Order: sequence, then C-alpha cells, then structure tokens
Amino acid sequence: MNRIMKITKINFAMLIICFIHYSALSVAGGDNHALSARSTALGGAGVTLLDLWAVHYNQAGLAGIEAITAGVYYENRFALKELSVKGAALALPLPGKGQNVLGVSMSYFGYSEYNDSKVGLAYGKKLGDKYSVGIQLNYLQTKIGRDYGSYGAFAAEAGLRAELIDNLSMGVHIYNPTRTSILEYDIQEETKTERIPTIMRFGLSYSFSDKVMVVAETEKDIYFDHIFKAGIEYRPIKILYIRGGIASDPLYNTFGFGIEQSSFILDFAASKHQVLGYTTQISLAYKFNKKKTKFEE
Repeated sequence: MNRIMKITKINFAMLIICFIHYSALSVAGGDNHALSARSTALGGAGVTLLDLWAVHYNQAGLAGIEAITAGVYYENRFALKELSVKGAALALPLPGKGQNVLGVSMSYFGYSEYNDSKVGLAYGKKLGDKYSVGIQLNYLQTKIGRDYGSYGAFAAEAGLRAELIDNLSMGVHIYNPTRTSILEYDIQEETKTERIPTIMRFGLSYSFSDKVMVVAETEKDIYFDHIFKAGIEYRPIKILYIRGGIASDPLYNTFGFGIEQSSFILDFAASKHQVLGYTTQISLAYKFNKKKTKFEE
C-alpha cells in the first residue's frame, strides 16, 4: 500500500510539472513571483511594509532602510523542486541629504525545461516625513525547453507610500504599467502577442502599538478578478514576530514567524492548498552597521 501511494504521488507530481511545462507554451511567462516570507505569512499583503523585500512589493518602501541590507529567499512550492523560487536582494542607502536608497534584486522560478528569471534595479526616495516613492526597471527572461528557446523583455514598476495619520499607512504599486510584450508568434497566419502581466496593488496598514500591526490589501491583474489579502503581525517579545493571514481566489490561510536578533532577520511562512499540499518560504536578511533604534536602546 505504501509503495502504491508513493508511486501515485510521484505520478501526480509529474502531471503537475507536465501541465506547467506545456501550458507555458501558450502563456508569456514573466510572472512577478513573491520574494518575502514575511509578506507571505501576512496573506501576501506587503505593499505598505518597510523592509528589504520592498524591491518586490513596493519600491517606495526601500526609503525606510537606513543601513546596507542583503538577503536571500527560497520557496518550496508543494514540495516540488521544479516549482521552487530562489531570490536575492541588496539595498544600498546613498550618502547626502534626504533618504535615497538603491536596490538590486534577482529571482529564478522553475527548472531546466521551463523557467522564469528576473533582474531588477530599484530606487526609493523619501519625500518629507510622510511620503516616499520608488521605481524599478526589470529585465525578464523566459526559457521553454530545448527547442523553443528563450525570450526576454524590459518592464518597469513603481510605487507610492504615505503615512496618512499616526500609525496608519497607505501603499500603491503597479507592475508593468506599459503592458510590455515578451513574445510574438504566428498561429494560422495570425500574429499573437503575449504580454507580461500588469498588476496593481492598493493596501493599508495600522499599528495598534509596537507589538501589533494589521495589514489589508487588494490586488488586480488586468486579466483576472480582484484578490483580497489581510494579515496580522504580533510581537510578543523583542526578537520574535508571530504572523497569520488570509487571501482570496483561491481562498487559503497563511502563517509564519520572524526572528530579529542583532543584525540578522529570519522569516518563515507556510500555506496549504487543499489538493496540492503545503508551500513553505524562508528568507534571511543581514543589516550591515545597523543603527540602534530607541526601542533597542
């Protein structure tokens, strides 16, 4: 019985991989894969967060970084290495007046027969005490099998973050506003154009205290229905964060934790699909020459 179950699981996994591989022939790729275990644990809501992984969710959030910060990310989707996501990011505050931060990020999804990669250069700037803006230029590449080759294109994204009132923040972000295409091909003497997804996000976050924060966000891909995301972050002790969240379409729950010790920040998240099983994410960041905050002193 155990052998039969093992064989069934392997066949099911291969079915998923084959489906993704052959469906890739009819879609453009260039998806904007998540790069933050913290945000994932909050249901995927991250457009208002101030941390290194703003290079993915909202580049305006980079303006809150005061020290050089580097990090790595790994996602194990449904326990299949062929569906894994790997990523890395670096934030570099620039000298001079005001708060200006450069960011570099890269990500890789898939396996040898089908994969998406993304390299981005970001810039975040603080505008006074309440507002910050950010922009990023990306190069995206999709590779499909040995016979279909690879296709690449440049795409931009931009965001705004604002502190509306004390403890209440708003974030807005758009990915690929120009609807850049990544591939053109002919079918029955008709030219088809595949475009990189255009995704818009709007979100709010509210901090009840230094220990509790709630976030809510809506996301809209122009080809699909709205997705609603929400989460809560609780800090019971100085170094520990506990997180939980929910997202719609499809409906799923997320949970995770974070540990911040000295200059290291470790985040873990997990979610469960009713049919395909668990997905786990982990990210690790390090702050160089970190400045102590009043809370830490």
